[in-house]
Amino acid sequence: MFEAEAFLPHETLAAALIPYAAEGNDGSHDLAHILRVFRNAMRIHAGEGGDGRVLAASVILHDCVSVEKNSPLRAQASALAAEKASAILAKLGWGNGDIEAAAHAITAHSFSAAVAPQTLEAKILQDADRLDAIGMVGVARCFYIGGRLGSGLYDPFDPAAENRSLDDKRYAIDHFQTKLFKLADGFQTETGRRLAAARDKSLRDFLSAFMDEI
Repeated sequence: MFEAEAFLPHETLAAALIPYAAEGNDGSHDLAHILRVFRNAMRIHAGEGGDGRVLAASVILHDCVSVEKNSPLRAQASALAAEKASAILAKLGWGNGDIEAAAHAITAHSFSAAVAPQTLEAKILQDADRLDAIGMVGVARCFYIGGRLGSGLYDPFDPAAENRSLDDKRYAIDHFQTKLFKLADGFQTETGRRLAAARDKSLRDFLSAFMDEI
């Protein structure tokens, strides 16, 4: 119950869902990530409103299917997670409306899926998940995933990609330009945008310091 208690005020729901929450051994999409996203979501929820129960379930199950970043199925990962989450929530006796709301939020949270969030809960989950991709945690996750996929840190002869094409599959630092710096402009809620601005600055400050050192 200790793990579930970290998900207050939805600890009872968390206790039922945590066993399904994280699949595989990806340390960037593990239970620690889910807890960070949950805390982000609850912070945004406090300012924006929405259905807390649907939001909590969506957060806990948003990565219940694991697909590697370099898999051809990556763009389908959130839809697969939504399908699995729907079955889990149905077994818990949830009604169709709430299941559909949670499934939509899960489907729409993914950058790769490119599905526009239509509900407040979906907007909050997307913002909460993307907050974990920027700032200092985002830096750590970027390099963790780069190492997991066998990428180099940077191109030693052209680290800023001034005379080459960006390639974040070869060089982890390129991911800042190809994705991470684009995230802050796409936040859906006012609270999320405010939180994202501070983390985006941290991200850019890190890259500047990194480039100075190399």
